[in-house]
Amino acid sequence: MDQQNEKSPHILNASSNLLGICFIVLTSLKLLDKSQKTIIDEITIFAIIFFMASCICSFLSIRRQGKSSRLLETIADIVFIGGLSLLFITAILFSLNLIA
Repeated sequence: MDQQNEKSPHILNASSNLLGICFIVLTSLKLLDKSQKTIIDEITIFAIIFFMASCICSFLSIRRQGKSSRLLETIADIVFIGGLSLLFITAILFSLNLIA
């Protein structure tokens, strides 16, 4: 692996793991029949979209070379931070018992 996409494998691994966590959160809200009472499921859906986009961009960054690889890695990094922020908001809402 060359020096230019050293973060992409890490972004791909972390975003795919967090994508799974988001699916678990969304499924648990649906099973508990709490999805209509809170905004947590909407935030989680946006986090899923962000993490999926991050997975795709980081994978494409690994597969390509040159400037496009670096650009895709940067996009994956920024989108990953956005998804992580949304997941943080979800955790705060859970911890404040706003799921009642």
